[in-house]
Amino acid sequence: MKQDVIVIGAGIIGLATAERLLIQGAKVTILERNKVGQESSWAGGGILSPLCPWDYSDAVTRLTSYSASQFPAWASVLRETTGVDPEYETCGMLVLPPYNRGLAQQWCSIREIQLEQRIFPGRISSVCNNETDTCAECEQAIFLPETAQIRNPRLLHALRHRIAQLGGRIIENCTVKSLNAVDQKIQSITSSQGDFEADYIIISAGAWSKEILGMYALKLDIKPIRGQMLLFKFDHTPPIHTIFVENDLYIIPRRDGHLLIGSTLEDVGFDKQTTVSAREHLLIRAQAILPALQAMPIAQHWSGLRPASPDNIPTIGKHPMISNLYINSGHFRYGVTMAPASAEILVNEITGKPQPFDITPYQTGWNIS
Repeated sequence: MKQDVIVIGAGIIGLATAERLLIQGAKVTILERNKVGQESSWAGGGILSPLCPWDYSDAVTRLTSYSASQFPAWASVLRETTGVDPEYETCGMLVLPPYNRGLAQQWCSIREIQLEQRIFPGRISSVCNNETDTCAECEQAIFLPETAQIRNPRLLHALRHRIAQLGGRIIENCTVKSLNAVDQKIQSITSSQGDFEADYIIISAGAWSKEILGMYALKLDIKPIRGQMLLFKFDHTPPIHTIFVENDLYIIPRRDGHLLIGSTLEDVGFDKQTTVSAREHLLIRAQAILPALQAMPIAQHWSGLRPASPDNIPTIGKHPMISNLYINSGHFRYGVTMAPASAEILVNEITGKPQPFDITPYQTGWNIS
């Protein structure tokens, strides 16, 4: 394709979409209201799976599974072309009680996903300190050995370099003020850095997508949900080597000794302030699982605004009334996980290529029926 495309939003979804468009031959400009990848894409943990996938609809798990399968090759290409290692790693995910064991087993069996029952210590300590020990506090858990993670900031850094290599243009600190339509087509975009024109306009602005669309948002239901996270740093490697999940809490070990704790779900609008109450809530729960944290200082505490959508189902595709307007947004908790597949679906729709599966669930967000 030889068209000019403007992508609004330089988070993981916007960057992944831009990269695929550039590979297809398009001329791409990305407009970013802040800095590249510094909102929810940077703030998240990078688990390449829903926390408990059996608790989600097929529309979510079909997209996350297909997308996660693309990460090994994607991360490899980014590492080889940019010199930045996104740190893709298959580390497995341990799901601690409480969870629906029967549903989990059935879900994994139907999809031929490897699942292991683990007798695992309820607390990691010097007395009971590995994945095979048994003790009075041991609990039964589920281990998903094929679950992987990616290091969000490094993935974003690699993508920025890759887009520059492919000839893409990124304009930071560029706030979109209005989309100007004539005869059901966007003729121009008014921004804080002037007006822009393109053949196609793609909205991938995360939690800000509905505000940018304005009158063209129709009944699109995307809103910010704040998530707060904590970071710890061990001198060497963390005492765990796999992702831990307990309800909506997760603990993610990194190769260099960092350990992430997340995350809250707070409906507070566009408020990114961190709070003492959230810090204490996360800390108490994490320390109950990993007592070694009780003696450690918090290295960092931050928050991000997720683009929440009903049932965690994003909206991907063409606007029902504006001929050259598209959206790729509303991925809620799994924007990083869904990024490569969402970019593929969106670009397939623009170019008329076959889709990998039925994409109808991702085109109902406009809710105009």
